[in-house]
Amino acid sequence: MKLNTNSNVYTIVYASVMVIIVAFCLAFISDVLRPTQEANVANDKRGQILAALNIREVEDVQAKFNEVVLQDIVVDVNGNVLQEKGGFNVDSKDITAKDDAAKKLPVYVSKVGNDTIYVLPLYGRGLWGGLWGYLALKPDFKTVYGAYMSHEGETAGLGARIVETQFQEKFQNKVAYADSTYSEVVLGVSKKVEHPESQVDAITGATLTSNGVDAMFKTSLAPYKQYFLNNHK
Repeated sequence: MKLNTNSNVYTIVYASVMVIIVAFCLAFISDVLRPTQEANVANDKRGQILAALNIREVEDVQAKFNEVVLQDIVVDVNGNVLQEKGGFNVDSKDITAKDDAAKKLPVYVSKVGNDTIYVLPLYGRGLWGGLWGYLALKPDFKTVYGAYMSHEGETAGLGARIVETQFQEKFQNKVAYADSTYSEVVLGVSKKVEHPESQVDAITGATLTSNGVDAMFKTSLAPYKQYFLNNHK
């Protein structure tokens, strides 16, 4: 029986078969590439944490991360250590959970030279989407050692400038908390800097992004209060 290649039935059947074949090929390729994609995502995260430790332009990111980051513990809002390792794999939804009891807070205990540095994750929201990053604190848990920030879709040349090293370096040696009770997060971004020891100039023309970074510090650092109190010497 000869098929009528000009019929609607033939066109529909042909198109359906091609869609199935293409879908199968795409699914197969995606499955094959998934381990590589996941490894790249993990390595990018390591690089961001290293950047907060002022370690940038590293050839072997994973090796340097393993050398510098000694522990990735998980704590709760009461300062209790939930896991001695595994903070690297904690999902952002567990860090930013609205219910304090559900929060899982990673702490990357690192060694840079002779200094023990503590890196904490940051999560917030900017003008067009999510903001995230890492903040490294010195052993007093108050003084900023370094910072890294990125964004989902802030405006190029304006809010997107938070990814620039020049902006991130402004946070070095700023004070994150008002005092050693860790009750008030003072690290922030402001259009009018009144407290230069804890504030950085907002990005011109990017008010909402700057406000988002400011709020990100407040909401991300506050849950660590009890852990810092428990471990402050």
